[in-house]
Amino acid sequence: MTRRTWARLDNASNMFLAARSDADPKVFRMTAEMDHEVDRELLQTALDATFDRYPLYRAVLRRGVFWYYLQDSDLRPEVVDETQHTCAAIYQADVRTLLFRVVLHRRRINLEVFHALSDGTGALWFLTDLVTAYVRLRFPDEPPPDRDPERRGARIDGGPESVGANSDGSASGPRHELEADSFTRYFRTKDLSEPAGRGSAERSRGLSRVVGASTEKTYTVKGTRTPDNRTRAVELTMPAADVLALARAEGVSLTMYLTALFFASLRAAQEEPGDSSTLAVSVPVNLRQYFPSTSARNFFTTVRLEHTYGQGDDGLGAVCRNLDAQFRPQTAPDALAVRVRRFIRFERMIALRIVPRPLKDVFLGLINRASNRGLTVAVSNLGNIRLPQPAGAHVTRMLFHVSAVRPQFCVVSHAGALTISFTSPFSETEHIREFARRLSAEGIDVTVAAARVTEDELTAARSQHDEETP
Repeated sequence: MTRRTWARLDNASNMFLAARSDADPKVFRMTAEMDHEVDRELLQTALDATFDRYPLYRAVLRRGVFWYYLQDSDLRPEVVDETQHTCAAIYQADVRTLLFRVVLHRRRINLEVFHALSDGTGALWFLTDLVTAYVRLRFPDEPPPDRDPERRGARIDGGPESVGANSDGSASGPRHELEADSFTRYFRTKDLSEPAGRGSAERSRGLSRVVGASTEKTYTVKGTRTPDNRTRAVELTMPAADVLALARAEGVSLTMYLTALFFASLRAAQEEPGDSSTLAVSVPVNLRQYFPSTSARNFFTTVRLEHTYGQGDDGLGAVCRNLDAQFRPQTAPDALAVRVRRFIRFERMIALRIVPRPLKDVFLGLINRASNRGLTVAVSNLGNIRLPQPAGAHVTRMLFHVSAVRPQFCVVSHAGALTISFTSPFSETEHIREFARRLSAEGIDVTVAAARVTEDELTAARSQHDEETP
């Protein structure tokens, strides 16, 4: 029997395994909404071809004595219908299964991924190749795309170099191998010792920053849990240029503007503001922007930003500029390198390395819960996605959202349409209504779509279906 390829999980993935729960299985969904009903058989053919170019996506998750690891498998994926709620659990202990699935629902091609396998950028590369292969099968008579190298592959404006299907629909140069770990490439070969002059007090404060501690009590959202722990998802779609103009008028990025708007909406929707006036946000940073990588595995870190109300100007413009002032220095390459190395030093501690994996899970889970206590919301912005032609011409919208242990929103735009997807473990949506209302007050045309999660909503949906069925 041939020995299978295996690789230890990267620095970020171990935390996802320790932090997963029934309410937050650490699954995210990326969607390409087409301009036609998707042909299931052609999508399966496209999936077979794309899958063969991604050795990473053949991996299953195994449990060792001390760490988890990925192992190559001979499993093959099949397109499935939308029968489960969004971001349902993928990984189950002792069940040998692929760590992603492709879900078809009418005009939507959904890629769901267990976060220990890949991050949003890596998943986007896979989805881009999948949609490109499908469109070439579905519309074989369309003229070939232009050969301008700037049009090759999916591009994220302001992000890494494009990686995806070539303009002729063939596989692009990089193969997304199982072993490729960019954390190892860029950080583990460097000096990971503590810089001189940093005492135990500074190291303690550094660990506090890692777990999301704050000098102020941070407001955390509470609510009514959904009946079966399904993710509450609400989609807002609007013209990208109009919202971007609002952010530019304040002199900040779109992410900072939307985060400040969310803070204001959350406070306005609170029935009882409570004792805490500090709101904090976790923002992932794609490390490929600073350390070139074609690995589809996780390669990101997060930064934490906060604003305390009642200590100065709390207007929307002031809040988003305050967040932006915190964000910029934290995302300088040197600052990011220091932060990532701090995690790696922690992971390589001798005391932790010899602890059995179940105890590591408990310890990392406690760190994750401490981090959650220091956060109000998480936000992720994939940016402006430009798909290669002819695929781009047949995709009307891109969407992106995640399972969530707290309120979270994800942002992505394509072809002029900006989609903001809110997810939460709670049934309440008052803060989302307030968010949409505030955008509408600025003249933004907002379209809202929400998944049903409560028993009353599901009953109403079933009744409507029965009435429409002859």
